[in-house]
Amino acid sequence: MKNEKMLHKISQGMYVLSTQKAACFVDAVSQVGGGDHPLISVAVMKKNYTNEVMHNTTHFAISIFGKNNDGSIIQTFGFQSSRDVDKFKDVESIEINGVQIPADLVGYMYLEKIDTIENDTHTIFIGKVIEAEQFKEDEAMTYQYYQEHKEEVLKLKTESGKTAWVCQVCGYVYYGEELPDDYECPVCTVGKSYFVKQTK
Repeated sequence: MKNEKMLHKISQGMYVLSTQKAACFVDAVSQVGGGDHPLISVAVMKKNYTNEVMHNTTHFAISIFGKNNDGSIIQTFGFQSSRDVDKFKDVESIEINGVQIPADLVGYMYLEKIDTIENDTHTIFIGKVIEAEQFKEDEAMTYQYYQEHKEEVLKLKTESGKTAWVCQVCGYVYYGEELPDDYECPVCTVGKSYFVKQTK
């Protein structure tokens, strides 16, 4: 792809996807049906542990990230794996049938999974909205806004005295004097060319 930034122009939001014992940050969420129980799709990277868990569960929640939410939530849910850590350990949450939901975001939708669609890199999960609730009045953060204000949102700081390589797509930081030629971002899977070296 010649210009990755064109993807940032697609109108979509920033969300926490949670299911039983797993959660991650996602942006590819769309309404694909209406009625009393609208249908919502969410695309989850196949390399993501949450994808594995989603295949073996029946319900999930999508929580909306707002412009005034703390960027540390993105780091908590987006930059580490539920396979290794309990992402909700220090996050205020509510629980619906075993699905934890962050309580400090704009609101959530709780869904019943009804279908899955596979492609090369992602699984598209489609859910039927069972219930939804708004926690606060706040404008939802768009993916474009996040890309344009990433350092401000994440309050991105690298460790003093260490050479850091920062992913220009998601903000992940790799520490090391050199970035391996075959390195792939563990969060968004882009290659070495998308990392910028920072030294402090």
